[in-house]
Amino acid sequence: MKKKDKKIDIAFYSKMYQLMYRSRKFEEIVMQLWHEGTIFGEMHMSVGEEAIHASIIKNLEDGDAIAVDHRGTAPFFMRGIDPISLLLEFIGHKDGLCSGQGGHMHLFSREHNMTSSGIVGATGSTAMGFALSHKYKNNKNIAVALFGEGAINQGMLLESFNMTSALELPVLFVCKDNNWAITTQSDSVTGGVLLDRAQGFGIAGEKINGLDFQESFSRIGYAIKTIRKTGKPYFIHATCVHREGHFLGDQLIALHRTTGKILGDLVGSLTKSLFKLKGGLVGERGESLGHILKIMTSSKHQLKSSVDPLVIAKKMLKNQGADVLSVEKKADQEIDQILKQTLQIIQGGNQL
Repeated sequence: MKKKDKKIDIAFYSKMYQLMYRSRKFEEIVMQLWHEGTIFGEMHMSVGEEAIHASIIKNLEDGDAIAVDHRGTAPFFMRGIDPISLLLEFIGHKDGLCSGQGGHMHLFSREHNMTSSGIVGATGSTAMGFALSHKYKNNKNIAVALFGEGAINQGMLLESFNMTSALELPVLFVCKDNNWAITTQSDSVTGGVLLDRAQGFGIAGEKINGLDFQESFSRIGYAIKTIRKTGKPYFIHATCVHREGHFLGDQLIALHRTTGKILGDLVGSLTKSLFKLKGGLVGERGESLGHILKIMTSSKHQLKSSVDPLVIAKKMLKNQGADVLSVEKKADQEIDQILKQTLQIIQGGNQL
């Protein structure tokens, strides 16, 4: 007999799912505009991180600050920043959030105490600055630093761990770990246990399932309450996936969305290369091929529905009797209107 889900606050988690779903749909129109060529350059999405971001946003108070990494679209959208100004910013329009000068990686909103940066590891020092300001003002506000697991190998972030611990600053460090450093599996280039690194600086922390919105909300909520009470930093190591890969057009992800014939031809060509007369030693070729196939197989995991936070949340809510479809319908209409209004502005000119 299937075990029933534990009874939850359906109204609250429905609103949380709505936040996650709206974010996903918003990022989908960003992807649409990118594929059409309206948005150009690199574009890093947060698809797969929604449960983490929603859990943070739902636990923050007015005055709290957030330092976001190069995946700023979803956190800025969830925080309540005008979505049309975000789209115009990505396009390079003068009416964008930062007058079209920041793109999607370098965003800033003074009103929301929120900033993003494309510099890996920079969110730690930025959040530390926010937190130092909170401490001087003697308020109960906190700062959040968002970053990927690869950033923990950057000296700037480790220095931030040290200073926030030594000065007892109210910073929530959130590591979003999808085990991929662009196209390299992180565990092959990162030694030790990430949680141990933070704890080595005297920072309390824990590892959570960042795909589960209940667990994420609960544990991140606990961390934020602890920071407000103690004034000290806290570290969250949240596992997640990037369903669009490192950036839009990621070849590893695109590979798994191709037809079986194309994928078969590619594997066949790689296998044939083993037996060519020229080139490296056969053993070395075999080792390289094995490594490539392992990467190809592992990257496919990112696309499974079983690791999609929206699928997980939707299934749980439906089992509890929540009206998920009405939530989605309302969000679809809202996002469609945002796209329509944005396109009207673009067609009117005024693009940089």
